Parts: sequence; structure tokens; C-alpha cells
Amino acid sequence: MISIYMNGENKTKQISDWSIYYDNKDQELKLTSYFPSGKKYTQPLTHCQVNPFEQIKGNLLIVKDKQKIDRIEKAESYGRKYTVVYYPNKSQPYVMLNEDIQIVSDTNLKNEDIFQYFTQVAQARIEYADANNKGIAENVLRQLNKITLRPDTVLHAYCCVTNQKRQPPQHFIYPFGINESQLTAVKQAFASQISIIEGPPGTGKTQTILNIVANILLNNHTVAILSNNNSAVENVYEKLAKYQLDYLVAKLGSNYKRKNFFDGELEVSHQKQEHTITLQRISELSNILVEHLQAQNQVASLQVQIDELTIEKGYLQQSQSENLSSNAQLLSKYQFSTKKITDLLAYLNYLAQRHISFKDRIQLLLYFKIIRTKFISDWQKRKTLFYTLQLAYYEQQLNEKKSLLKKYQQRLAANKFESLLADLTNCSMRYLKTHLSQIIDHTATFTESDYQQRFAEFTKRFPIIGSSTHSIINSLGQGALIDYLITDEASQQDIIPGILGLGCAKNVIIVGDRKQLPHVPTKLDIKPPHEYYDFEKYSLLDSFIGLFQDKIPITLLKEHYRCHPKIIQFCNKQFYNDQLIPMTKDNGEQALTLIVTAPGNHTRNLTNLRELDSLNKVGWQDFTEENTGFIAPYNNQIDLSQEHLPLDIVKATTHKFQGRECDNIIFSTVLDKKTSKREKLDFVDNPHLINVAVSRAKNKFILVTGNDVFTENNKSIAALIRYIKYYADNDHIYQSPVISAFDLLYEDYDKSLEALNSRLRKNDSEYKSEQIIAQLLREILEESTFQTINYHQQVHLEQLVSKTNNSFTERELEYMDNKASCDFVLYFKIGKNPIAVIEVDGGYHNKPEQKKRDQLKNTILAKAGVPLLRLKTIESQIEEKIKQFLSQSIIAKDSDLRSNET
Repeated sequence: MISIYMNGENKTKQISDWSIYYDNKDQELKLTSYFPSGKKYTQPLTHCQVNPFEQIKGNLLIVKDKQKIDRIEKAESYGRKYTVVYYPNKSQPYVMLNEDIQIVSDTNLKNEDIFQYFTQVAQARIEYADANNKGIAENVLRQLNKITLRPDTVLHAYCCVTNQKRQPPQHFIYPFGINESQLTAVKQAFASQISIIEGPPGTGKTQTILNIVANILLNNHTVAILSNNNSAVENVYEKLAKYQLDYLVAKLGSNYKRKNFFDGELEVSHQKQEHTITLQRISELSNILVEHLQAQNQVASLQVQIDELTIEKGYLQQSQSENLSSNAQLLSKYQFSTKKITDLLAYLNYLAQRHISFKDRIQLLLYFKIIRTKFISDWQKRKTLFYTLQLAYYEQQLNEKKSLLKKYQQRLAANKFESLLADLTNCSMRYLKTHLSQIIDHTATFTESDYQQRFAEFTKRFPIIGSSTHSIINSLGQGALIDYLITDEASQQDIIPGILGLGCAKNVIIVGDRKQLPHVPTKLDIKPPHEYYDFEKYSLLDSFIGLFQDKIPITLLKEHYRCHPKIIQFCNKQFYNDQLIPMTKDNGEQALTLIVTAPGNHTRNLTNLRELDSLNKVGWQDFTEENTGFIAPYNNQIDLSQEHLPLDIVKATTHKFQGRECDNIIFSTVLDKKTSKREKLDFVDNPHLINVAVSRAKNKFILVTGNDVFTENNKSIAALIRYIKYYADNDHIYQSPVISAFDLLYEDYDKSLEALNSRLRKNDSEYKSEQIIAQLLREILEESTFQTINYHQQVHLEQLVSKTNNSFTERELEYMDNKASCDFVLYFKIGKNPIAVIEVDGGYHNKPEQKKRDQLKNTILAKAGVPLLRLKTIESQIEEKIKQFLSQSIIAKDSDLRSNET
């Protein structure tokens, strides 16, 4: 109860109202009492008493409309109506209404180990940063220093490992569509100060974020959407624009983006709309749909199980086709359930190595109603029964699941599920737009210089803030606070600067996928105060999960909409513990292809030409080049692919492909047995990398890899190879499509090359690579087309070209004088005219000094008009290249001779 005393006299029952204000003339606080008659009476506050009176604890003042923080000296509350605020170094007190402000206590966290660690890291990164990144590192430290660690922010909760429960709103809307796990994720986002959404590839992560944003807007709150990946935020912008909601977004961030936003701000035609749909109606629709969403998932899950059982049954029939005589008559007699079949299979296995006793006969009678057991005593008949039971199990399982699938499909059809879902989506969108038309003031205008001072007003016009993680505090202004922060791609987000956004938000929704590629931090020798704050080991997502464990809700988005079921099922089985539900359909398409290169050491400087040649040899019949991506773990392989693969194919490393997708994906593993050192194997065979590579493909995935390179490692790639071999048709599995004569250089080579190996002559050269070319030339020159040609080995350049050619430089002449020679020189048998030169380049030709010498030889031969073919020992189709080169050289030489005669 409130009581007012003036000059010691209780005026409470006599007055109708009262107020406190600061009198600038008298420079003191005063209290005025208002009487029902219209009279009023004013006295200095020092002559009055207001109960209840309270000295408020706290040193930070938050003015709600301004969303700004000010440091104060003290505050006094009068009658739970007015608060008198005293600022440091100011004599004048300020009177404010309690409902307009909030006073909180500053924390000491900035001086504690955790925040000191963050600051230390930010400072060290400035020292380690190169010229391009130093400005960014300095900016992060500046913003870190601007953070006010107030106790109602997520950053305070993160540092103290505390999480507050929230009272969720009574009603939810879903204007962007919904499924079962997305619905859970949306509700969890409003039930807790901190919530996490794990969004595996293709599970509608952006759709979930948009539905959360819609409900934030519905409750008149503000939200910032951040990501370390600009494309993730742009994706949200695009979807909002699609539904004409982008007028709500303030695209801030860097100075350049802020300038563009304020320079380009356009007025939106606006007309207030009246509600024709109620939230009660939307809630009723969503309650009805909950059961149907579960049924929808059951349909998808059952279809996957049926597809899997069908494949397993096919393999069983194939393995039993030669030695199985069916005993279907027996099964029809007993009509076993699937449970009885599995029990009987187990019992027959138990009886396999022993004589059937009287006790066993009793068991067979009691549990399986089998009276006559003579056929079980015979091993061949028992084996036949065993196989028949196995096949029957699959048939019965398929029948049961198909029956259940039909039941769910009929239920969905009968309840008009698709229509209900569309109705919920449309009603939600209409309600949201009507609500926004009533609360958004389209006439309000702002400039880059004044929006931070008017931030509360600004966020009423632009309740969605878009920014980069690195610029959020600069975008909002020091001390500004928003209601919700959504951090997307948090599995790639470095803890620092990831915490910047946490410092200016009351609640956070962290979205990411721990099974995809993590961030790559700078290595610094700074020990964290707690393991899970370690920025080198953990992303922002990992850090939250490690710190909070089961103290925060974590929702896995399960329904997958991107990839063909056979593609995503590998990721599902290998990385997601079979928790995903493919919502795409398998109509029998060939979604998987495997190309295994011939044995040999094909990797050079983190490239593998053999994998590219093999891919080209197989051809593009498995998919068109349109909307196809080529992925490799190394940049060098991507660079090489630019020369050897069609231009239309998008080429990028796995890390750069994260967040993207293509209809068709080719993944090249690059490594061979010789280069498969532990650190390289672990890099390429990283489960996060393989998960990303496979899940980029929507329709078709092709793996190009070496022979048994990853077998011993026995991790993700070995599993992927086994998976493709099991699920792909045989005509989509290619073994050694390209074989090179140079494979004979390696201990492990294709058996088809043994005949050539046996014909090699050691006296041709001390190098096996030259022995191979010598033998191939002998065989090629026996063909009628080339019988007029002969060759010599190790011919000195000065014997091949005339030094009288004045165009040779001193360096070129010096090179020839040093007895530089050519590996193979081809001549016409009659006339001894040199036709061409063939050089064999081994791995040492990649060394800088040798490259210079090779270039000298190239230039000399070009000036002398002698064609040159360089054959790298990693190349394939050697015979074809030699023949093509010889044919072109002969034509060119004949043309030169005719020109000379003329």
C-alpha cells in the first residue's frame, strides 16, 4: 500500500494523485499532491515521506524506449511509481517513471579470467594478423572493449554458465511452413534464454529461422541475425524479400553496408489492415497438424525402410539362387509371424552343431507348433528351411511395412494434410502481415548519424537487424540491447568474435551442425581458463554444448529435403546415427557412381591427374555437365581440374563448397598409396569433410578415388566406397577405367600391363620410364603408318640443331655446350631428317631448377622448328598421345618440305 506524508501529515486518503519532479528554479526535488477538487499542494521532497521507499541496488540504468545503458551513482524508488536517479559528477537528480526504466548491477566479469582470456586472444590476433586482416582484428578488440557486461545478457549467461527459463507465448504462427522437428525448434527457442538448433544439410534450417523471426515480430520484439558466412544471412534476406517482408530489415554491418542501407532506404506503400484471422484459429490448425506431421514422418521413414529391405532381399535372393530350393509350402502351413521367424532362425542356428534331443523336440512343439522334426534332423533340409525362413522374413517385413505405409498415407489423405498445412501457412502469413501493418511506422526516417541515438525508435521501424559477427556492436551502438540474437552457421563461428553478439542480446538461438566442417582458428599459445572456452579447439556451437550440456534445449532438425535418399542415407548412417528422415523420393534413379583408378603412384604435389583422366574416360553419361560441381580437398587439384574438366562445371575445395549445393557432385580424393601419410589421410578422410562433400549433391554423387588407398584407414571414405558398392548398380562402378604404361614404374600396377613389362629392355636406359617409351616406340613404329620413322636416344642438342641460328641467346648456347640432350629423337629412315622430340618428365621435373632447364630446351627446339612432346610419368593414354603427336609431326614436316621445294 502506498502512503504520502507532507510536513508530517498523512495526505493519502485526501488526494487523488501525486507526482515527483525536479524544480530547476529552486534546484531541488518536489512532491505535488492533487486533490479531487482540482487543487494541488507542492512541498520540497525533503519535507515529505513516500512509502514504500527503496534504495535500488544497481549501477546501470536502462531506459527501455532508448535501449541504452547509462552508468549511475545511485537510485531511489518512491511508491513504486517514481525513481530518482543520480549520475556520477552531476549535481542534478533525474526523475523517471519506474515503468520506463530498469536498473541492474554491473558485473565484475570483465576483470575475471574468462573475459581476460577473450581480450588476450583478441590482442594476440592483432600481432599475428597480416596486412589484410589486421584491421578486422583491431576492430574486434575495440568492440570487445565496448561491451557492457550486464547480467541480463547472453554473454553474462555464457561466462557464468547459467541459463534462464522463459515463459513461451501462448500462440505461435508458422508463415513459412513447418514440419515436426522445426515446430519443436521454434517452441524451444522461446522457452529458454539459450537454445540450440542443429541443422544437418537440407533440413530446412533457413525456414526454421524465418519462423522464429516471425514469432519474434508477432510479440513486438527485436532480433539480430548474424553469421560468419555472408551467404547464410543473404539467404534469409532473400526469403523475406520473396514474401515482401524485407522492408523490416536493417542491413547494417560494415561502414560500407550501413552507408548503402541508409542511402538506399525506400518508402514502402503501407495501409493498415484489419485482422480477419484469429490467433486462436491458427493455434487450432497447428494442434490438428501436430499428429499429421508425425504421420508424414512415418510415411517417409517407412518408405526408406521398404527401400532398404527390398535391396537386402535382392542380395539375399542373389546369394541363395544357386543353392536354395524353396520350402514355401512349409511356411504356409505354419504361418509364422516375423517374430516367430526370427526366433526360429535363432533356434535353428542354436541346433546347427548338435543332435536334436527330446528336449529340443518339446521346445519346437511348444514354441513353434512343429510336430514332425525329421526334416530338421537332416542338415540339407535344415539349411533349406533356414534360407527359406530368411527370405520369408523379408517378404513378411515388406508386407507389414507396406500395409502400415498405406494406412498412414490414407490417414493423411483423409484428413487433407497438404491442404491443412497450406491453410496454416497462409493464415499465419496473413496474420503476421496484418499485425505488422498495425505496428510498423513507415513514416519514420533515420540517418546513419542519428539512428543509434534513436535506437529504440529505429528498431520499431526495423525490428530485424542484419550484420556480420565482426560488426554487430558497431552496428547497434555501445550499450544497445536487442531481445533476440540468431547466430547461424555457429559450427563455423570462432568463439572470438562470436561473443560480440552475445554481449548485446537478452536471448540467443544458436544454429549450426557439428558434423560439418568447423572453423579454422589461428594457433596461439594462450591457455584458456576452462576447456570449453578454448577458441582453438571449439567453435561457438561446440563451446555452448560443452559448457551447458543438458542445461539448454538442443533440437535436431531431422526431416531432409535436399538429396536423393541413397545419397543422404550415407550421411545419415555414417554421421547422424540414423536420425534423419529423407523426405525426397527414390524412384529407382542411379544416384551413386564409383570410379576407382588403377593401382600406382598418381599423386604429385597434391594433384592427381589420373583421377581426372579416369573421370573423362568414363564420360558424362551418368549425368549432364549442367549444374555439376567438382570438389576436392586440395586447391592444387582444383587448379588442375580447370585445365582438364569442362568449363561449365563448378570447381572448388570442400571447405569453399560448404553451404552450397549442385544437382550433381564429383568428389576427387587425390591421394594414392604412396602419398597416404597419416596427416594427409586424416585431412582427406576427415568425417566433417566427407559429410560436406557428399551432402552437396541433390541428384547424383560420383566418387573418384584410388585403389585401396583408404582401406587401412577404415574411416569415412572406406565406408563410402563400401556403401556405393552395395547400393549402386554394377554398371555404375568402374574399376581402373584408365591404365598408363607408366604405371609399370610402381610396384603395384594393373595386371594387364604385365605383358608390356616383360618386353622392356634394361639396356635401353637406366630409367624404367625411358625403357617404357623405347618399347612403346618400337611397337608403334612397326605399324604401317609409321614404318618410315626411326628413333635415337639421348641425342645432344648441338647435334640436333644448328648453332649458326643467330636467334639463340648466350644462355641457350651455354646450355647446348653443356651436352644437354634429348630423350628420344625421331627421324625419317631415309634422309635422316629429324621429325620430332619426345621427353619423359618424372617427378623431379617439378623442381624449380629443372623447370628452368626444361624451358631452355623448349625454346631451343621451338626456334629450330622441331616439335616437342613432353610425357609426364603421371599421364595416361601414352600410346594414343605418341601416335597423335607423330601423325601431326609428319604432316608438319611434309608441309615444310613442300614449302622449301616451292
